[in-house]
Amino acid sequence: MIRSFSRMIPVLLLTCVLLVSAAPAAAQALDVVTVGTVTATSSTVVVPVYIRDVSATPLGIDQPAGSRIQAYSIKVDYAPTSDVQSVVFQRAGITAALTPSFELSPSVPGSVTLVNTFAENTNLIPFTLDAAAPGNQIGELVVTLAPGATAGDVITLTLDAALTQLSNQGGTTSETVALNTLALVNGSITVSAEAAAAVPTLTEWGLLLLALGVVFIAIRHL
Repeated sequence: MIRSFSRMIPVLLLTCVLLVSAAPAAAQALDVVTVGTVTATSSTVVVPVYIRDVSATPLGIDQPAGSRIQAYSIKVDYAPTSDVQSVVFQRAGITAALTPSFELSPSVPGSVTLVNTFAENTNLIPFTLDAAAPGNQIGELVVTLAPGATAGDVITLTLDAALTQLSNQGGTTSETVALNTLALVNGSITVSAEAAAAVPTLTEWGLLLLALGVVFIAIRHL
């Protein structure tokens, strides 16, 4: 009987290996950056931007001091640019009352970025660990629609996977899509009929400029 059992050992080992190989790999925890999806009901619309701090990731409230999410670079690309007159990317939510040690928000037609760094000992970002999606709001896009935006238009808001990242205060630990430690959720703006009606048309802008010109000439001749 012992001899028969010993002959079965290789078969049992092979079966165990096959079962382990077939088992799905455990999903890796990822922190998440999310841009909201909204419907514009006026010529100016505010789109929230969130970070979700997930436990057991390289950075987070559950990690030791020096390994908290204290800095981020978030780049949002938007299209079509013809529907957007201007975009401001600013702090909001849990970062609104904090004082950054560094802040920058460069923009070019078609994209806008928010870069912030906060000192951990004086301006700890108060994330709620494992909060329900989409997490804590840390910023907002203030979008002004351009003349010509029409009802039903959809402005896509796409996070740049190469330039969007989270890091600790010193920048020694980062979370990115490339490192498989960060997930991104894109957003959009849908232009409603109400918003389209509220956006001045090119003709209205022309009339306004003409009226200002007439007033200017009149004042010069006083």
